[in-house]
Amino acid sequence: MTSGPQGAPAIEPDDDSILTPDFDPKALASEAAPTGPAPNATKLASLLGENADARHVALVGLFLLAVFYTLYLAQEFFLPIVLAMLLDFLLSPVVRLLRKVGLPEPLGAGIVVLGLLAVLVFGMYRLAAPASAYIAAAPETIETARTKLRTMRGSVEQMTKAAERVERAASGDEGQPQQVEIKGPSLMRQLFGGTTAFLSAATVVVFLTYFLLAVGDLFLQKLVGVLPQFKDKRTAVTIARETEAQISLYLFTTTLINVGVGVVTAAAMYLLGMPNPVLWGVVATVLNFVPYVGAVANTILLALAAFVTFDDTSQALLVPGTFLVLNLIESNLVTPAIYGNRMKLNTVALFIGLIFWWYIWGVPGAILAVPIMATIKIACDHIESLAPIGEFLGK
Repeated sequence: MTSGPQGAPAIEPDDDSILTPDFDPKALASEAAPTGPAPNATKLASLLGENADARHVALVGLFLLAVFYTLYLAQEFFLPIVLAMLLDFLLSPVVRLLRKVGLPEPLGAGIVVLGLLAVLVFGMYRLAAPASAYIAAAPETIETARTKLRTMRGSVEQMTKAAERVERAASGDEGQPQQVEIKGPSLMRQLFGGTTAFLSAATVVVFLTYFLLAVGDLFLQKLVGVLPQFKDKRTAVTIARETEAQISLYLFTTTLINVGVGVVTAAAMYLLGMPNPVLWGVVATVLNFVPYVGAVANTILLALAAFVTFDDTSQALLVPGTFLVLNLIESNLVTPAIYGNRMKLNTVALFIGLIFWWYIWGVPGAILAVPIMATIKIACDHIESLAPIGEFLGK
C-alpha cells in the first residue's frame, strides 16, 4: 500500500523500467520532481471557499452526493472502464517487456490479451462441470448442513422455542399472520447483473484493455502537453508514474499471493478428502481478492460442502478450520512480510472503503476497492490541497 503521507518519493525517469510509463524527458528537464506536499488543512479548506462557509460546504457536499449517485446509477458504464484501467496497470509491464524485445505495442497487447483470454476460457471450461454440480445441489446442500447442525444446537433451539411460546402467550394472539415472501435477485444476477449485461461488460473490458495497452502512454503524453504550468506537468507525470508502478506491483504481488493460497488450499482439500480440490483452490484464489469478506465467504462455502461430504461432524468441521488456519497464516505472516511498507492504507479507512465500493458496485466493487483507494491516496499525496485526505487514508 502507498507510502506514508510524510512525503511520497518522486519517481525519476527510468527508461529501463517496465513498471512505469514512458514520457518525454524534456518535459521534466528544468525542475526537480516534487517530494510530496506536507499535509495542510488550510489548503483543503480553501477548496470549500474563501472562508469555508456553510454555502460552500453545502455545494461541495451536493457535488460529492452527485458523484456517488452517478457512480451507483451508471455502474454498467463506469465499472468496465475502471476494470480495464486496472488490467492496463497490471499488463503494461508485460507489453513494455515485449516491446523491448522488438514487438510493437499493438502486437504485444494483442498477444497479452489473447493469452489472458485463453487461460480464463480454459479454466472456466475445466471447472464448469463441478461448479454447475455444486450450484444445482445448493438447496439440498444447505438443508443437509442445517440438519447436521441441529444436533449441535439442540439446547439453543429449545431455548428459542420456549421464548417464542412465552412471547405468543404474552401477546394473546393465536392467529398466525400471513407471511409475505419477497424474493431478491439471484446470486448470479447479484454477481454479474444478468448474462447479457455480464457479456456486454466483459466485451467492453477486453477491447478497452487492448486499446489502452496498444496506445501505450499516449494519454499521459497528451495530458502533459495540454497542462499550462510546468508544476502541473510534473505533478501529473509523478502521479501517473507512481500510480502505475505501485498499482502494477500491488496487483501482480496480490495475484501471486492469492494463487499461492489457492494452491495450498487445493492441496489441503485433497488431503482432507474433499471432492474437486482444484475447484476449491480456484474459489479460494478468487475470493481472496476481496479483503476480509472473501475469507468469510470461502469458509462458509467449505463448511456447507464439508457437512454434505462427511458424516462425521468433527471431520466436517476440520475442513473450514484448516482453511481458517491457512488464511490466518497468509494474512498475518505472509502478506505483511511480502508487502512490507508498500501501499500502506489505514485499516479503518480500507474497511470503510470496502463497504462503500461494495454498496456502489457490488462484488466487483469490493474486489477493486483496494486499488481504487490506493490510487486516490497517491493522488492526494501529490496534490497540496488534498494532502490532508492522504494523511487520513495513510497508516
